[in-house]
Amino acid sequence: MWHLLEPLHALLYYAPDAFDEAAALGYDTSERWPSYFAWRAAPLGPAGPDRVAGTFYSFSPAMIARYVPAAWQTAAPADVLAARLRAIDRTYRAVLGEELLASPGLAEAAALARTAADGAAAAAEPAVSRPLAAANAALPRPEAPHLVLWQSATVLREHRGDGHLEALAEAGLDPVESLVSFAAIGAAPEPVFESRGWSGEEWAAARTRLTARGLLTADGGATEAGRALRAEVERRTDELAAAPWVALGPDGTARLAELLGGPWLAAIGSGLLPSENTLGIGKI
Repeated sequence: MWHLLEPLHALLYYAPDAFDEAAALGYDTSERWPSYFAWRAAPLGPAGPDRVAGTFYSFSPAMIARYVPAAWQTAAPADVLAARLRAIDRTYRAVLGEELLASPGLAEAAALARTAADGAAAAAEPAVSRPLAAANAALPRPEAPHLVLWQSATVLREHRGDGHLEALAEAGLDPVESLVSFAAIGAAPEPVFESRGWSGEEWAAARTRLTARGLLTADGGATEAGRALRAEVERRTDELAAAPWVALGPDGTARLAELLGGPWLAAIGSGLLPSENTLGIGKI
C-alpha cells in the first residue's frame, strides 16, 4: 500500500505547479529543498531546526538549519498549508486528468483512503510518538475527492514514516547510519543519499561504526548480519504501520489497491518522480 500511495504524495515535491505555488510564496525554487522543508514541516507549525531534524531524521542537522526556521520567515505555516493544497489541486488536474478526478472510482478511493487515514490518526496518539502523522491528521479536511485522497495518502505515509524512525531507533541506527546501512543493501547508490546533506567525513565515520558492529564489510557492503538487521527494520516498520489497514479491513484494502492502479500509473508515468530515490522504492 505504501508503494502505491507514496508516488501520489510525493508529486508535491517535484511538480512544476508546486514550484509555481512555492515561488508565489517567496521561496527560492532554483533547488527543491526550500519548498520541500516548508511543504512537509508546515503541519508542525513554526517548528525549529531541532524539531524538524527529529521528525525527518535522515537529513543532516546542518542541512536542515539552512532552511529552518528561514522557511517561516518567508511564509507562515498556515499560508504554506493553503498553498500546498492549491499545488496538489493543480498537479493532480495536470497529471491525473479531469476525467479521472471526476470518476466514481476516484471518489471511492478517496473515501477508502480516508478510512485508513482515520485509523492512522487513531494510532498517532500520543502525538509525541507519531508527530508528523498526528500533525497532518489534525488539519482541516478538504472536500474535493482528489484532495481527500492526497491528504489521506500524506497521513498514511507520515504514519508509516514515524514508525520507521521507531524501528531504526530500536535497531540502534542513528540518522546517518540508517542511510549508510540502507545504501549497503542496494536501496540506492551512495551518491543518491548525498541529497541528505551529510559530509564525506560523517558518512565515513558512520561506515566505520557499522563495520565495527559487524554490519558492513570492509568495502562497505552489507554483511549477513547487516542484511538481517535491515530486514528486521522493514518487518518492524510494516508491523508499526498496520493499524490503518486493520481499520480498513482486508476487503477495503484490496479494493483501494485496485482503485489506486490508475492514479499510480499516471503519477509514475508523468516522469516527474526520480527513478532512484532514498526511500528504496522499486529496490527494497
